[in-house]
Amino acid sequence: MRGIEPHRTPMSAGQPAGGRSLGVAVVDPIPIFREGIAAMVHRTLGLHWSGQAASHHAAMQLCEQVRPDVVILDSALDPNCHLAKLLNAGDPALVLVTLVRDTNRTQQYLAAAIGAGAHAIVPRAVDSRRLAEAVRRAHNDRRYIDPALSALTARPKREPSPRAAPVDGHLVQPKGAMPLSRREYQVLQLVAEGLENSGIAKLLFLSVETVRTHVKSILRKLSARDRTHAVTIAFRSGILVPQLDDSAGPPAVQEAVARGTR
Repeated sequence: MRGIEPHRTPMSAGQPAGGRSLGVAVVDPIPIFREGIAAMVHRTLGLHWSGQAASHHAAMQLCEQVRPDVVILDSALDPNCHLAKLLNAGDPALVLVTLVRDTNRTQQYLAAAIGAGAHAIVPRAVDSRRLAEAVRRAHNDRRYIDPALSALTARPKREPSPRAAPVDGHLVQPKGAMPLSRREYQVLQLVAEGLENSGIAKLLFLSVETVRTHVKSILRKLSARDRTHAVTIAFRSGILVPQLDDSAGPPAVQEAVARGTR
C-alpha cells in the first residue's frame, strides 16, 4: 500500500473479558509523532494499533482497506477540514479525533472541524494519558472537547459565504471550498504526486478510461487548462495542502506550490 503502514495487534490478555479493543490509526506528516502515538496505543488497555498515514490519499486508502475504529488527525494536514469530511462520508461509524496545532487554535477552525465530522478536539501538545481518554470519550459519547479548547467552541459570528473568484482569468474556488467528489479528490492527489493515468488506475483499482474521465471532470470543475494547472489551482484555493515533512515532495507538487505562492 502506497504511504500506508497498517498493523493489527491482538487483544491483550489484560483487557476486560468480553471487551472489544478499538483500532486506532494516525494521520500525521511527522514520522516521530506517528511513532509516539503508536507507542501510546500499544501500551493503553483496550486499544490496538491499526496503522498510519502521512497524506490525504494514504489516509483514505488506510480507512478503506483497514477500517480502523478511530483516526487521530493532525489539524495542519487538514486546515480546511476536507479530509475529515471525506473520511466521515466514507465511514459514518468512524471516530475522528483532531489534534489542533497552535496555528489552528481558532474559533473558526474548531467550528469547521466539528462541522466536518470531528468527534473530539484536542490540543496537539496534549499528554498521552489525556489523548487516550479523549479517544475513549469520543468513541463512547461521540463528542469530546478538551477543556483547554472549550472556550473556543462557542458559535462564531456568521459570515457571508465566499464566492468563486477569477485568478489570472480562471475561476478559482474560495479558500476552503471542495468542489470535487471523493474519488476526484483522490485522483487529484495522485496527479499532484506526478502519477500518470495508468499509475493512478493501478493504485485505485480503476480502469485507465475511468481515471481519464475523472481527470476531465477535475479540469472542468477547476476551470484548468491541464493537469499541472489543476494542481496549481488546487493549492491556491486550499483544496490541496503542501507536504509538511522535510521532503520537498514530487516535482509536480514542487512546481504547483511554487506557482501557488507567487
